[in-house]
Amino acid sequence: MANSQRPLSPHLGIYKWPLAMAISILHRITGVALAVGAVLMVALFVAIASDPECYEWMRSILAGKIGKSFLFLWTLALFLHLFNGIRHLFWDAGYGFDKQTTFNSGVITLLATVILTVAVWGVAYFS
Repeated sequence: MANSQRPLSPHLGIYKWPLAMAISILHRITGVALAVGAVLMVALFVAIASDPECYEWMRSILAGKIGKSFLFLWTLALFLHLFNGIRHLFWDAGYGFDKQTTFNSGVITLLATVILTVAVWGVAYFS
């Protein structure tokens, strides 16, 4: 008879989160975030085309703290999804599958994401 004191399956708390797994999960999350952001951009374009008051209302929302936070996170999601997509293109070509290269490309993906996001927002604020 089986020991009833042990769990049926390993608990999520015992798993290590390697960088490749974390970036893979973030890639999926950023894909959803980009889709939501695309709907917001379409709403903004419709507001621009339809009515000046509607556009002004959308602009005031996006110019507020919540709107700027959303746009910052959307920019972060855009760059993470872009650079991880480029990483996947290399994998599709058969390069970068060894453990160290996978880790290094993940670090490069994260660094490039942060650097370009900060650069875009720096240019937006200081120009």
